[in-house]
Amino acid sequence: MLTNYLKTALRNLWRNRGYAAINVVGLGVAFCISTFLLLMAYLHLTFDSFHQDGDRIFQAYLFSNDPEKPTKSGNMPLPFAPALQADFPELEATRIMAGRKSLVEANGKYYDKLINFTDPAFLNIFSFPLLAGNRATALRELSSIVISENMAKDLFGATNPVGKRLRMGNDGRQKDYVVTGVVADVPDNSSVRFDALARIENAPNYQDDKDRWEANSHTVFVKLPAQVDQVAFEDRLKSFAQKYYQGAIEELKKKRSQPDARGDVFAVRLQKLANVHFNRDLSDSKGTPIAVIYVLMGMAFFILAIACINFINLSIARSFTRAREIGVRKSLGALKSSLFVQIWSESGLVCVAGFVAGAVLAYLLMPAFNAQFGAKLQLANALQPGFIALCGFVIALVTLVAGGYPAWQMARFNTVEVLKGNVTTKRPGVLRNALIVTQFTLSCLLVCCTVIAFQQVWHLRQSPLGFDKEQVISIPVGTQVDGRQVLQRLRNKLANDPTVLSLTGTGINLGKGKDRVSSRSTVGYTNKGRKILTDVLMIDYDYLKTLRIKLLAGRDFNRAYASDSTNRVIVTQSMANMMGVANPVGMLLGDDDDTTGTKSQIIGVVPDFRLYSVADNANPITMYLSATEPIHYVFVRVAPQSLAGAMEKLQNVWAEVAPQSEFMGSFLDENVDAWYQNEEQLSQILSLASGVAILLSCIGLFAIALLMVEQRTKEIGIRKVMGASIPGIVLMLSRGFVRLVLIALCIAVPLAWFGMQTWLNNYSYRIDISPWVFIGVGLSAVLIALATVSFQSIKAALMNPVKSLRSE
Repeated sequence: MLTNYLKTALRNLWRNRGYAAINVVGLGVAFCISTFLLLMAYLHLTFDSFHQDGDRIFQAYLFSNDPEKPTKSGNMPLPFAPALQADFPELEATRIMAGRKSLVEANGKYYDKLINFTDPAFLNIFSFPLLAGNRATALRELSSIVISENMAKDLFGATNPVGKRLRMGNDGRQKDYVVTGVVADVPDNSSVRFDALARIENAPNYQDDKDRWEANSHTVFVKLPAQVDQVAFEDRLKSFAQKYYQGAIEELKKKRSQPDARGDVFAVRLQKLANVHFNRDLSDSKGTPIAVIYVLMGMAFFILAIACINFINLSIARSFTRAREIGVRKSLGALKSSLFVQIWSESGLVCVAGFVAGAVLAYLLMPAFNAQFGAKLQLANALQPGFIALCGFVIALVTLVAGGYPAWQMARFNTVEVLKGNVTTKRPGVLRNALIVTQFTLSCLLVCCTVIAFQQVWHLRQSPLGFDKEQVISIPVGTQVDGRQVLQRLRNKLANDPTVLSLTGTGINLGKGKDRVSSRSTVGYTNKGRKILTDVLMIDYDYLKTLRIKLLAGRDFNRAYASDSTNRVIVTQSMANMMGVANPVGMLLGDDDDTTGTKSQIIGVVPDFRLYSVADNANPITMYLSATEPIHYVFVRVAPQSLAGAMEKLQNVWAEVAPQSEFMGSFLDENVDAWYQNEEQLSQILSLASGVAILLSCIGLFAIALLMVEQRTKEIGIRKVMGASIPGIVLMLSRGFVRLVLIALCIAVPLAWFGMQTWLNNYSYRIDISPWVFIGVGLSAVLIALATVSFQSIKAALMNPVKSLRSE
């Protein structure tokens, strides 16, 4: 019986191969795009899920209910974790100071590796697989280092690295370490990333900051004992906050801060490890908002829904042309169940063919998708049990809904009425019209969101930066050379070059360069009773000149003043505002209770400028000179007329002044654009999804129009004989579809407005949604629907009525 069902299904599909091809192509494209989107969502949703006892691991953060704006900060002071463990010995805590790449040397081999400085408890809290060494003792000694599997292969090849020595450090601060363990390479879905782990006591500035509660430089993770509730433990942390953050609490009370819903003006709180990846507030905006993941999943199901609607509409429409076949089968004794299985088997074959086509497309297009959207999708991810279960559920649902409903409808046809040619349902067009409205609602919703997302990305790119990003080349120094020496050599080499207008050095890049390194350092002061949080930026001479940042008051750093390299700073205008003075030049910046004489004198004020993305929280900026801190980036401003060959010239000069370091120069305007790669990626994915949605909707609409014309061929012939004009017939056939598109727009526009308003509220610098977006999308949707339907309508209207009225 099953063989007979299969043969009959294949025969029917071949006989109607045009419609079968439409369904297979539609489902194949939908499955392919949905696979990409669901794989991206799955990768994000499984972040940090591989750790044992992950439900007991939390990141500590500070909550401040400031009257201006409640804030959360995941950056903690170095004495925080030791004090926490002293007061609550039952928990485990570890500090993680994510370092920048460091030069590592062993056996005459040199590599740049990402080193995290942490505590011995790290390996007990997190369950990264340890391939060699003892988890309990691997970080016991200050000279111990645990390296990744990939780093072990680079440095030591196939030999066992445990017990081997390596040298690590930058700028003449190298130190010898002993390898005491090897961990498996960190998976892509980990929030904590590293090539090696060393004791936090080896971190730069550790000795200076180990007792400073105002120097926030790292994250803290804790592992609660079993059966300890998060909220209950946070209540116990209130006494801890009172003990160590009394100054911050008093400061908030002076501002008349009100307790939040939990009764706190200031608190130490915890967030689950599973939420770390999604919380931009606690990750310096490096996380991925959970709303974006929901959008990806929503788009995947939208596209599948549109493809299913096409399938259902075509199947129902085709049922009227197969009515007599169903009637004959019933008259010969076929049962409803047999007919249902037969018709459903045809739908099942189409669904399977569509899935196979989608899988092949996904396999072929995955490299291109990864390259276009910066994704890290792998076929191995699709073989995970959770993703296989999700795909199985989706395929079963599509087959059940898209194939089962039309089969059920056709199996219920009345035999006598069918053989008479009277095949109707109570309201034959209601379901079809509802599905078409749903299709275009989803399509218009995606298009509206895409347009608004592109407008926001453009708005971010055009936002005032406070510096001139044009004609400036940013060069990462790397770890194999001394940045200060390289900068001086460049100055000597390019001093008489008319194409180079100025150059400078800094510790922090602007935007994201080719090294993709991003760092942020903030310091808090209490100045005249005011709490001030500032980003600190180490720069070299000519920084303001190179970036064309104008002075509002005071002066720039000058080589003629030897004292400029010690306790002299330049601040931005917002710092002056927070200090409550119009001109702070000459004032001292530092804590009110600082009696060590380390306060810094303000020598200049500049307008506010963007040190980080406009999507990040903006703090006042404090710039200072240093004779000892490393320079990580060199900025070179070149003449506009020399822009074309500037990069090649600098590359040649770099090979002379820093032959050990790879030249990774990039234009500053490109780096700044990279700030918005997450928003750019989202807008591109929305664009892809909306394009596919519109294409599938038009394919479905085209097929429905074709079937409708086939079913109304004699009616059209009679109308022409009775004198109906061609425009009148086209209007008659098209206006119903246009009305459905307009209904879809009425539903999609409010949904799009509400959803995008919620998304835009995440940005302090955002656009206002223009009604012209919805008007433009509406007109485009109507024109696309008209063009799709009119092709068949005009063809039918031009047909010779004699042929259409000829008796069978």
